[in-house]
Amino acid sequence: MNNNPDWWRGAVIYQVYPRSFYDSNGDGIGDLPGVTAKLDYIASLNVDAIWLSPFFTSPMNDFGYDVADYRGVDPIFGTLEDFDELVAQAHRRGLRIMIDQVLSHSSDQHAWFKESRADRSNAKADWYVWADPKPDGTPPNNWLSVFGGPAWAWDSRRKQYYLHNFLASQPDLNFHNPEVQDQMLADVRFWLDRGVDGFRLDAVNFCFHDPKLRDNPASNAVAEGSIGVRKENPYAYQYHKYDKTQPENLAFLQRLRALLNEYPGTTTVGEIGDDHSLQTMADYTRGGDKLHMAYSFDLLTEEHGAAFFENTVRTIEDKLTDGWPCWAIGNHDVARVASRWQAGSDQQLKAYMAMLLTLRGSVCLYQGEELGLTEAELRYEDLVDPYGINFWPEYKGRDGCRTPMAWDPTLAHAGFSNARPWLPVYDEHLTAAVSVQQQREDSVLAAYQAFLGWRKHQEVLLKGDIDFLESPDDTLVFTRSLNGERLLVALNLSDHAARIDLPMAGTPVADAPDFVGGQWQGTTLNLEPWGVDIARL
Repeated sequence: MNNNPDWWRGAVIYQVYPRSFYDSNGDGIGDLPGVTAKLDYIASLNVDAIWLSPFFTSPMNDFGYDVADYRGVDPIFGTLEDFDELVAQAHRRGLRIMIDQVLSHSSDQHAWFKESRADRSNAKADWYVWADPKPDGTPPNNWLSVFGGPAWAWDSRRKQYYLHNFLASQPDLNFHNPEVQDQMLADVRFWLDRGVDGFRLDAVNFCFHDPKLRDNPASNAVAEGSIGVRKENPYAYQYHKYDKTQPENLAFLQRLRALLNEYPGTTTVGEIGDDHSLQTMADYTRGGDKLHMAYSFDLLTEEHGAAFFENTVRTIEDKLTDGWPCWAIGNHDVARVASRWQAGSDQQLKAYMAMLLTLRGSVCLYQGEELGLTEAELRYEDLVDPYGINFWPEYKGRDGCRTPMAWDPTLAHAGFSNARPWLPVYDEHLTAAVSVQQQREDSVLAAYQAFLGWRKHQEVLLKGDIDFLESPDDTLVFTRSLNGERLLVALNLSDHAARIDLPMAGTPVADAPDFVGGQWQGTTLNLEPWGVDIARL
């Protein structure tokens, strides 16, 4: 594993949802030894790092994003020793390990909250966000939970409300209290000392709230990149001015960055869910003293197409200045991209892959994306996600993107587990299983492996600048440039052939993966439907 402290610039980070990756002990739930058992597969993808979704001690009301012990491994996932072995084995394969740090809230089963709610004078009384009711007994303001309903829950012991931006069992920590900040930084240090290479920071703009508890104004239109914007969710009808993305967050991120600077080669990627996410990404990554990189929900929506992609990238490039983006088109919170963007063919999936992997920035790649998996259609009785259960049937929740990985269709439960899995294996995934695609040279999996392997050696794609060129509708054309080298990337994001007239002729990249390549006639480039071309200028 190289010792480049800037390895994260242009890196591809493979997100593993441990619960659904591989079950090593036959209880129907994936675990840390299961991830270790599949490290050779992950290494074969030619990615740089693994992001592990939460494995901390938790009652699992939100499947690990409700943390009851920030330094413990939940028994369903294994032990601290299992984690240490995973880190050691990953490092031997040149893979870095990033973990999912949940800073803004804990579980209501955490010892801190149990103490905090006991009375108003205990040592942790101010570790969470408590507020008195209005005179009529109603919550202190109009803030709403991402998961639906008020963001306040009544506690009869303290005779106060506590804030929860997500589930009522996920009370928000009070980052205005310096002791809370110190404790969270100490917990981050605990994992750094165990050898982790970085952190994906969940809901990182939610840490601070407006101390005056002012009402959020109404919003008739939600801007780019927010979360919970589905029309069936009342969260969409507020402009979230006071319940998140407060200016105090910047100073805390500087403290966090100072801590990581003590551990050269470590990194952070923040999840930004905000009404103005691209501006927040810029604010949180510029200056080299806060987050290393950030991603938003802008490419995790149903909206897609060449014009949308170009506008999104141009906007963040204009705002970022010296900041660094991280792009994702799928994760554990949104419908799988193959369904969300209505990909009807392997070539279409490969075109989206080529776009994602040639933008300026780093990339988060969600498990199963490399197989082109579709969103699983589940019955109501199979759902376990509280988000989906609350809003069924208009919104079916996040279970459809969290079903178990399909490893081998000839084995029980597609090789994920010997026992009945926590979510059913989706039948449509069997024909896209790893063992099936490994036998096909033209599979989506083979394309990912080849493209990622080739990309590793293209410094201009890892760190170069990006500039867009004018091109016909439904096409995306841009250059990447670094130290005098220029690559042209042309994508036809439609099901009809495209002719692109360019100001210069390109020389096709000879060693690019097989699915890459258009037809050049002078300065004219012809692309097949969903065609991709990469040329040197």
